[in-house]
Amino acid sequence: MKKIALLVLTGVFAFSCVSKKKYVALEQQNGELKSELTKTRVEKEDLEQKFSAIQARVDAYNTKINSLTEENDAKLVTVGDDLVISNDVRKQMNETLKHVDQAKLAEAKTLKDSMNLAVSHNLKKSIDTSSLNEDEDIAININETVVMISISDKMLFNTASYRVSSKANNILQKLADVINSEPSIEVMVEGHTDSRSINNAKVSDNWDLSVLRATSVVRKLQDDYKVDPAKMIASGRSYFAPIAGNETAEDRAKNRRTRIIILPNINKFFALMESNQNVQG
Repeated sequence: MKKIALLVLTGVFAFSCVSKKKYVALEQQNGELKSELTKTRVEKEDLEQKFSAIQARVDAYNTKINSLTEENDAKLVTVGDDLVISNDVRKQMNETLKHVDQAKLAEAKTLKDSMNLAVSHNLKKSIDTSSLNEDEDIAININETVVMISISDKMLFNTASYRVSSKANNILQKLADVINSEPSIEVMVEGHTDSRSINNAKVSDNWDLSVLRATSVVRKLQDDYKVDPAKMIASGRSYFAPIAGNETAEDRAKNRRTRIIILPNINKFFALMESNQNVQG
């Protein structure tokens, strides 16, 4: 009986020792988990504070960007695919359009068409075109970021000649004023002929004639009107870039032309045309 009691007592003691060890281990593990949880909470709060600071900066940048976008939208107007003009120029353009041929204005379908009409009107106003058939002798067009002025050969040259006629003095003077007024403007002068062949002691073919005409205009602008030669390019296209057929005398006359391509700041160019018109008036 004593042996049985001793065994029971021993078992209870052993069980108590094991349970206490497990309890201590669990308590230790629980403490570690609480410590880890506290650390995690601290890190979470720190991350939340950093995130809030970053979000505040993002919101501030977005507010600034939106403000700048609204400001720019108020100042700029897109014309066509690549051309952007200021609202001030847009207002000047609208004033100019009040004076253009209203029948032509009615045909303008886009803002770009209206811009072409306004620039053409102002440039022609600055040039004495009273003796010209404007639709045939001079044509002005804005193509994205360039202004193209096409002048018939009878305004610049005698038939089959590459010497610049005195009839061209007025228009070349006005073009030189435009070119000289703005350092950023660059100019390319293109000579074009009809398809009839030419060969004489001074001109070997149409290529020769188109290039000689272009270089004659460039020299005239440089020598007589003080245009910086570094701003100009002379080129010839012969008869390979026609704007009409070559079967009739009328169409051939359209193809015989000199095209002056101006690469300006459009806003400054239009403002210059506007000021020229005001001075003329």
